[in-house]
Amino acid sequence: MVDRAFADLSLAALYDTLNPWGPGDDFCLGLVMSAESVLDVGCGTGRLLRRARADGHRGRLVGLDPAAAMLVQARRHGTGVEWVLGDLLTRDRGGRFDLAVMTGHAFQVFVRDEELRAALRAVRDALRVGGRFVFETRNPGARAWEAWTPDRVREATDDDGRVVRVWHEVEGVVAGDRVTFAETFDRDDWQAPVVSRTTLRFLAPDALDAFLHEAGLTVVERYGDWGPGPLTPTSPEIITVAARAA
Repeated sequence: MVDRAFADLSLAALYDTLNPWGPGDDFCLGLVMSAESVLDVGCGTGRLLRRARADGHRGRLVGLDPAAAMLVQARRHGTGVEWVLGDLLTRDRGGRFDLAVMTGHAFQVFVRDEELRAALRAVRDALRVGGRFVFETRNPGARAWEAWTPDRVREATDDDGRVVRVWHEVEGVVAGDRVTFAETFDRDDWQAPVVSRTTLRFLAPDALDAFLHEAGLTVVERYGDWGPGPLTPTSPEIITVAARAA
C-alpha cells in the first residue's frame, strides 16, 4: 500500500520542497550521467532523472513508482523520461539496465524478509551482468528515529501559497529493526490534520549484505555519508553500490 503522503496529490506536490536537492542527489546524479541506461526505483517526483536529462543524458531513463500522485509531479515537470506506474514485483525489467538507483531511503519500506528478497531479485534481474545498484538506508547505529519528535516542525508552501506544517512522531516502542511513525501535515484552514503512517526497517550492515549476497548482488563500494566518507558504527547512512554477479 502506498503511503498517504505519496498517494495524495496535494501532499505529493510538497515533496520536493520538504526534501530539497542535496549531496545525495549530487552523488547519484554523477552515477546516472555515466550510465547508458538507468532505472530509478521509487522515482517519486522524478527529479533525479529530470535533472539528468536536463544536464544532457542521452541514454534511456526509466522512472518506476507505485504512487500515481508522485508520477503526476514527474510528468508535469519532466519530458524525455519513461514514467512507469508500478513496482519491482509487477514489472519485468528484462536485464537491460546499466544502473538501478533507489533514493530517498525508499529501500527501508521493505519490512518483511520475503518482500525484501523479492525486491532484490527483481533489481538483479533488471540489471545487465556487471550492472550496478545504488541505494542508501539509514544506519541503525545513528538512531535517527530519536529525532522524529512533534516539536521539530518543518514548513512548506503549497500550490495555493499557504504554509503547510509537517512533523513526525514515533508510535509505540521500536520493534527489533522496525520503526513505525506518523507524519502529520496541517494547514490553518484545514478541518483536521492529515496523517500518514509508515513502518521502516533499519538493517545493520551484516544483515543487509546477507540479503544482497543471497540475491546475487556483490557490494563494490560502501560509504557512511555523502562526502563520501567511510562507514562507521554511528554514520548517518549506509550507502551501497552493488553489482550484479555473472
